[in-house]
Amino acid sequence: MPSASVNGINLHYETRGQGFPIVFVHEYAGSWESWNSQVEFFSRNYTTVSYNARGYPPSDVPTDPDAYSQQHAVDDLYELLRHLDIKEAYVCGLSMGGNVALHFAFQHPEMARGIVVAGTGSGSTDSSRWGHQVNDLATRMETLGMDSMAFYTRTQTRTQLLRKRPDAWEEFNRLFLSHSAIGSALTFRGVQGKRPSIFELGDQCRRLSVPAIIMVGDEDAPCIETSLFLKRNIGPSGLLVFPQTGHTMNLEEPMLFNHSVQMFINAVEEGRWATQDLSLDQDFLVTPDDSS
Repeated sequence: MPSASVNGINLHYETRGQGFPIVFVHEYAGSWESWNSQVEFFSRNYTTVSYNARGYPPSDVPTDPDAYSQQHAVDDLYELLRHLDIKEAYVCGLSMGGNVALHFAFQHPEMARGIVVAGTGSGSTDSSRWGHQVNDLATRMETLGMDSMAFYTRTQTRTQLLRKRPDAWEEFNRLFLSHSAIGSALTFRGVQGKRPSIFELGDQCRRLSVPAIIMVGDEDAPCIETSLFLKRNIGPSGLLVFPQTGHTMNLEEPMLFNHSVQMFINAVEEGRWATQDLSLDQDFLVTPDDSS
């Protein structure tokens, strides 16, 4: 994989195919390899870009805790696209990557033709408890290494992958346990532990004019309410719920995920992706005007 020097670090990335760019941004437990099924599908007609975030080898692993934040993640994506001379792209992110896609669209709307925000919002419903949890897990990784995190891929939101596609789960688990303990711990503390709750982003969401599809699995409990919130506050958005699907939705249901993203892109390109009027009262039926 080639690398790009961005913001004082090296990010490793892979590009495939030709055509309009689609950039894939991985989740906390994932990596660029997590998008293999999407890259295989979309590289037939698009240029695909997948990369490892800072803290995920072979990208650099800074040891300074201040080198990890939501803003660093957005800035890294921005500089990577500049390095690749990409002026506009679809940005598809899962979980941690979905947060990056969302904030990238807030800050660089001219570079985002559309965003896919999948399985996004973990920790938003109880930020204080979430902060304590991620700090405890970060300490665990720093002291005991990644092997101590083997339980993480068997949590309630990820067991659907093990049930549906055991071979894919084995590979996902293997790759997760091969991550840098230092990079993973600092990412937990600096990104997940300090990023704003989705519920704090209402004003920015309501100002967003970038088309967005919000995708969530109905077994991904921490992200259901946040997905509904995004749908209610982003005008040009749509919400798609995958049945009996957990957090790793692109791995659990690769065909459904790919075709859903393709449907979204087609609708945007053909001018069929509508914008809802957020000023309308959605809670009451419209009654007929009896005076007419």
